[in-house]
Amino acid sequence: MENEKINIVIVDDHPIVIEGLKMMLASQSAFNIPETFTSGSEIIDFVQFNKVDIILLDITLPDANGTDLCREIKKISPDTSVIMFSNRSERSIIMQSIQNGASGYLLKNTSIHELVVCIKGALSGDIVFCHETKQIISRPSQNDVPIPRLTKREKQILQLVAKGKTSNVIAEELFLSPLTVDTHRKNLLQKFQAKNSTELVNQAIQLHMIEE
Repeated sequence: MENEKINIVIVDDHPIVIEGLKMMLASQSAFNIPETFTSGSEIIDFVQFNKVDIILLDITLPDANGTDLCREIKKISPDTSVIMFSNRSERSIIMQSIQNGASGYLLKNTSIHELVVCIKGALSGDIVFCHETKQIISRPSQNDVPIPRLTKREKQILQLVAKGKTSNVIAEELFLSPLTVDTHRKNLLQKFQAKNSTELVNQAIQLHMIEE
């Protein structure tokens, strides 16, 4: 067991970040990086058929929100430790990640020494944070916006609202009644605590739930 390498998979939508992490982690003889991915669907497919000890997972991916993805990974592979690795420093996102099963949360300015310590800590069953993240979670902020939990249908409608489409147009595209679409829109406004569609879209963009 002592000679077994620790399999670490990196998931980030920026290839330059992946290459930087690979170079840093390559200096550790105990670490092996069998694969890297730039999308959420790829890592879901991979963990179903491969042993992964650690996943370094970005929050913002082209096809998924990292906090939701973490929850899916833990369902498929409970023994895999997921460490969020992101530029996002909102306390609400950090806490949501841990609630969804993450073993830790590191910011991308973390040093290689701190990264290695945190990886080893996560493998031992600890919840790990970099120094800056520890400071953030020790200072609860009233300004943090919680990440709403959306249904698949609400996510579809949110994307279409962001494109400026009316309820009637959305209803035609999704084969729904306008009344049903309006009900979903009202639910979205409540979940985001938004007063109107503009505020709804702005908040969703800030939370990286839709693209600008």
